[in-house]
Amino acid sequence: MLAEHSYRSLAQKLVDAEFNRQEEVKLTAEYPDLSVEDAYRIQDELVAIKREQGHRVIALKMGFTSRAKMKQMNVNEPIYGHVFDYMSVDSGVLSFRELIHPKVEAEIAFILGRDIEGPGVTGAHVLAATEYVVPALEIIDSRYLNFQFTLPDVIADNTSASRVFIGSRQRRPDELELDLVGVTLSINGELKDLGAGAAVLGHPAHSVAMLANMLSRRGRKLHAGQLILTGGITGAQPLAVGDVVSAKWDGLGSIEFTVKE
Repeated sequence: MLAEHSYRSLAQKLVDAEFNRQEEVKLTAEYPDLSVEDAYRIQDELVAIKREQGHRVIALKMGFTSRAKMKQMNVNEPIYGHVFDYMSVDSGVLSFRELIHPKVEAEIAFILGRDIEGPGVTGAHVLAATEYVVPALEIIDSRYLNFQFTLPDVIADNTSASRVFIGSRQRRPDELELDLVGVTLSINGELKDLGAGAAVLGHPAHSVAMLANMLSRRGRKLHAGQLILTGGITGAQPLAVGDVVSAKWDGLGSIEFTVKE
């Protein structure tokens, strides 16, 4: 375990790295014994700092929700982080100068109609409690040098949360077979990746259920009205100035944006 003051100072270091768009060496280079529990404590401090700065949490997000990624990172459950108000992009423009080395991935997001509290939450519970699903493009942007990190590093860094585009098309979850919803992600007219909802733990609702159960271990729950990004259906694709990004979801419409300086 770290000293109590270290959680705050490491969180501040990551907040500063994001604000200054300055890459940092991963925390585990200096603290090789950093645990997942330590990492979530650092993330809690990061959230507290952001709130003190006047920012609001507008969504929760899941990461490492593909079986391949979990195996690669040697983990048996995903990770979660927080999306803040300033991360939501309403225009069709992503400002590159605000970021370090952004990547984009396509997701399905859930908007809850009522609270969900674990343990024991299942995908069926989630679908019954969900008001709408919407398409989302998440921009991840690790604050670490060359996007290199271990599991505790990325948790502490708020799971690389950076920006998000939320689509305008809302559908009731029972109107779609969410595990079969196909997604294509193109950059400059070239297909970069495609997938279906089943890429997220077999069904995106399982991701929300797992989040509720993970939060319950810390005495927390999901709330009505909350937006939850369930994890990448596509792999994360690197972005550059001038890129035009377009994603299409079966039954959920499309999102397009341009990367500007």
